[in-house]
Amino acid sequence: MFDGWEQEQRFRDAWDAVGIVRRVSYSLFTFGESDLGYYLVCGDSDTKQPVSVTSGEVRVKRPTIITPQSARPEFEGFFENPEEEEVAEFLLARSAHFSSLQFVNQQGEKQIVSDSVDEAVDRLNRKLDDEEEDRIAILTAPANLGGVAVLRYTAERIWESAPDNIQELRERGFLP
Repeated sequence: MFDGWEQEQRFRDAWDAVGIVRRVSYSLFTFGESDLGYYLVCGDSDTKQPVSVTSGEVRVKRPTIITPQSARPEFEGFFENPEEEEVAEFLLARSAHFSSLQFVNQQGEKQIVSDSVDEAVDRLNRKLDDEEEDRIAILTAPANLGGVAVLRYTAERIWESAPDNIQELRERGFLP
């Protein structure tokens, strides 16, 4: 009876444990591919364990042929463990529908730094500010939930882009 509630609580705990500390504010392309660059800072703020920083990019591919609503999205390179994958399955089964989009997460080499999560984030913010870079996000997550942070970032970019994408479809005559 409570199995679904426990799974939802695990999802919410994982979703709330990750963060997007530097956001970007551009819409994804309505047609074609969009690239979402990010830095992922993983570690526990409460412990003195080393923090890892990974740069990456999610490529969101729109289908070139409209497929039935039952087509499942494809995720490649997101999850390192089954727990992270369960969170994604919960999200897709109960709250989000991305139809037949394809998501490819390409991560660079993980670098171990001895800073705290906050210090690593501050350093990355300064670096991106100095480079006047406004298209790369900074994500944070506990060590075992990096894939969930990337999934959350990707999902939120899709949701935030929806109004612009719908407007473009209307302008091109695909919607009334």
